[in-house]
Amino acid sequence: MPDMKSQPVRKLSNFKMDVDNNMESNDKCKKQCRPSGSEALPEGIVSSTSSFQMRALWELPRSKRVHSEVAVKVNASSNLFAMAVGIKQKDLVNKMVKKFLASNFTVMLFHYDGMVDGWKIFEWSDRVIHISVPDQTKWWFAKRFLHPDIVAEYDYIFLWDEDLGVETFHPDKYISIVKEEGLEISQPALDPKLSEVHHQITARGRRFKVHRRTYKAGNDGKGCDESSTAPPCTGWIEVMAPVFSKAAWRCVWYMIQGDRTKNVGVVDAEYIIHYNRPTLGGIDKKTAEKNVSVSSQEKEDHRVDVRRLSYHELDIFKKRWEKAVEEDKCWVDPFEQKMQ
Repeated sequence: MPDMKSQPVRKLSNFKMDVDNNMESNDKCKKQCRPSGSEALPEGIVSSTSSFQMRALWELPRSKRVHSEVAVKVNASSNLFAMAVGIKQKDLVNKMVKKFLASNFTVMLFHYDGMVDGWKIFEWSDRVIHISVPDQTKWWFAKRFLHPDIVAEYDYIFLWDEDLGVETFHPDKYISIVKEEGLEISQPALDPKLSEVHHQITARGRRFKVHRRTYKAGNDGKGCDESSTAPPCTGWIEVMAPVFSKAAWRCVWYMIQGDRTKNVGVVDAEYIIHYNRPTLGGIDKKTAEKNVSVSSQEKEDHRVDVRRLSYHELDIFKKRWEKAVEEDKCWVDPFEQKMQ
């Protein structure tokens, strides 16, 4: 006969195990990080990322078109090339777009002059993404249309200006180098003979594939040497041709930096030309002088106004930064240097 006295003990033991399991399950659920608004859905149904892959309504995604006659690689477009453009620079833009499309990049053009139809003369026009908002910069577009979750499927994000020459540049080789060197933020070096070079560190060197710092004599600690840990001696690239890894872009989008002395560099082996042409509708002075028939409206140049506003916005940003540092008692500046 079964021991009747042991039955209540087993039931209590089983009950305790059920309670413990439920409590453990509840603890896990409480700790589970869910995107806001998705709490009512099972976790596996939530897709938190996307991409810019374009396809017709009747087409399967590229990764599923394994047997398609279309010559497209499986999981194509693992890198993104985005650029703010105006129709006046269409020749340079055309060369860049063709080169990056040939390397299986997704290409996105931000039209700051509102002239989208003018690009239909190029055979690639329907293969790239067009976003048009007048008089905005590439950073305005990037903040609103390149959210980290949207570009999460891309390994690298190229966010370039339109006045660059890419005759000697090879996107595939560049990606290979930055992966090998572990660069999270980078730029191709500038050809010093043909480019408008504003900062010494961005000029191409011929000794190495990549350089992460520059050297310059200076008094009172204002030079650049091996012990320098801050821009513009190290951890510095210019904004005309930045390249971000997906991890770095998530940080940059929120205005946070990583280890700039190691993971930020200039790739000398793959270089470009910076023509420094007026953008955002600015007028090239040499062209304006030659062409006296240019209308007064076309001659109007807002570049001085843009520069004035940039200083104003920089001042606002500095005040925001100081206020944020003061209010965030938990934040520690990883790059704070001791006062000499």
